[in-house]
Order: sequence, then structure tokens, then C-alpha cells
Amino acid sequence: MNTETHRLRIDLGDRSYPIHIGAGLLDRGELLTGCLPGGPWLVVTNETVAPLYLPQLRKTLGDRSLAECILPDGEAHKTQQTLARVYDALAAARITRDGAVLALGGGVVGDMAGYAAATWNRGIAVAQLPTTLLSQVDSSVGGKTAVNHPAGKNLIGAFHQPSIVIADLNTLHTLPDRELRAGLAEVIKYGLIADAGFLAWLETHMPQLLARDPVALAEAIQVSCATKARLVALDERESGPRALLNLGHTFGHAIEAAMGYGTWLHGEAVAAGMVLAAEMSRALGWLDATEAQRVRAVVQQAGLPVTAPQLGVERALHLMSLDKKVKDGRIRLVLMRSLGDAVVTADYDADALSAVLRQEMGA
Repeated sequence: MNTETHRLRIDLGDRSYPIHIGAGLLDRGELLTGCLPGGPWLVVTNETVAPLYLPQLRKTLGDRSLAECILPDGEAHKTQQTLARVYDALAAARITRDGAVLALGGGVVGDMAGYAAATWNRGIAVAQLPTTLLSQVDSSVGGKTAVNHPAGKNLIGAFHQPSIVIADLNTLHTLPDRELRAGLAEVIKYGLIADAGFLAWLETHMPQLLARDPVALAEAIQVSCATKARLVALDERESGPRALLNLGHTFGHAIEAAMGYGTWLHGEAVAAGMVLAAEMSRALGWLDATEAQRVRAVVQQAGLPVTAPQLGVERALHLMSLDKKVKDGRIRLVLMRSLGDAVVTADYDADALSAVLRQEMGA
């Protein structure tokens, strides 16, 4: 990909860090050495990504000692059992507080490596090197780290900001089409919650994004990261506006838990969840029928599911009640007052939610 390099910054005082977006960035070792401590490093990756990009990273870092931990691929392995393998590798590499973790992979690798870094020796440095569209626009930025629990997604986690995020657009060459589409769900999210102009841009540029046009992808990633950077700087620990980033996620996490992690990709579940959020917003009179249809249409245009699995109202509500945003027993939802203007609220008619779930997910 022949695109310029974008550099953004997450402003969090002494925890601030840069985000680099561009082609060929995994060849620039100075980006890492300039941000990470000088002790031993452990790269955490998975069986799919390792043969593609681990040799390149080793070549970039030259003579630097780099231990490795290669995990099985997939959301089904985002567990405490898999996490233990990362701790074992950290111990074997004798990594202490002057060391660092390099997370080379998608969202699952980034979340687990980040959580291991957050908890090893009570916190060591981590660099996020995302290789999927979803991780480049969302999970690598902002410091949320976690593993799943059978009761729900990401229930075991910590906030731990990276020292640097390096999104090499060349890694998207090897991304399967299904994974690319899943990443587009999170891109669409940014337009729906905060930028109606970006949503309109996505509606007209979706064919280029699906065709992996480098200029279109670079623009989508840069705008997405800039929006997330702004919200994280305002609200690092998700007590306020950062929670807007969870549009579609309360519904989506319920779908993932019900179907079995990895059956639906995270972005696919979020996509169906955003359609549910649009229908709920319509039920409350915030979106009209045309606006709700625009949400459904742009999700469908990206090749993502607009129909949720038939879980039934009772099971859907139970799984949604395990969401981390639940407060005082009320399920808080991210809904849209208009396209490009979202709000986190528990102030809605519970019967309206049940009606939407019955309509979209079965009785």
C-alpha cells in the first residue's frame, strides 16, 4: 500500500502515547526502541500471524533478544488457560519491570497480551502491533485488556495503556475477507456515534473499502482512531463518554456468548447489535424509519449480518444483564438520538426493549 503515514496521539498525561498508521511500519524498528524500555521483550502472537509477520519483526529488530509466545488462533482461546501460557513465557524469558510485551496480531492477541502486561510484576510496558482492521481501528487503542469468562465476554480485565500503537496497513493484505468485513463494523460505529459526515462517506466509499483500496482504508482507519483518541482522552476508564464506543456491543456480546465465542466474529455480532440499537432508538422515537433503515443498509453494504440469531427475549435479556455497563440492576444501552449523535442510557421503557428483542430475536 502506498499511503502516507499518519501520527495521532492519545493525550493522557504521563500515560500519553503515539498511534502510527501507515504502510511498512513493521520495518521501522526505531519506533519501538524509542518508546519501550531496554530490558528483554516478549512478542505474543498466534499460529496464523506468526509465519506471516514474526520473521519480519525479528529482522527489523536485528540483534535484539526477542522471546516469543505463539498462541492458538481465535476468540475461543481468549481464556485464562491460554493466558497462563503467556505468563509462563514471561517467566521463562525472565522479564521484569524493565521489559516489555509486543502484541502482534488481532484483537484477541492484543487483549490477552495487554492483560498479561497489566498484571505481570504489577504492570510492564506493552506495544500494540495490530494486524487486523478491527484491532487497528478499535481494540489496540485505549488500554482495555481482558480475557473472556464463560459467563460473559471480557469480564476479567484491566485498563493498561500501551506505550505505542503501530498499525502497519500492509498487514491487511493477508487479512481474510470475513475478517475485513468484521473490522468494518467498528468503522461504521464511529460514524453512527459521533460523525454523520463520516457515515455518509462510508456509504459512498464502501465498495472501495471492501476492495481494499489503500487510500480509502487509510482514511477510514485514521478517522476511526482520531475519534477513539478523542473519547479516550476525555474518559480513560469509561465512566462517561467513552462508553459510547460500545454501540451495538451489549447486544453483540450477548450474541457471542450465546453462540459460542468464535462462531460469530466480534465485528459480526456488533454489526447485528448496531441494527438492534437502531431499532431500539426507533422504538423510542429518536430515529425515524428512514434513519433506522440507513443503519441497516450500511451494515448490509459492508457484507455484515443485519439479522440477529433467534435467542428469545428471556435468554437475550439474561445475557445482556451480565454486561459490564449494567448499573443498579439496569441494562444501560448505547442508543442514537440521531445518526452521528449517541447517548448511554438506562432511561428507557423496558417493555420497548422486550418488544424489539421479540421482533428481532424471537419470542
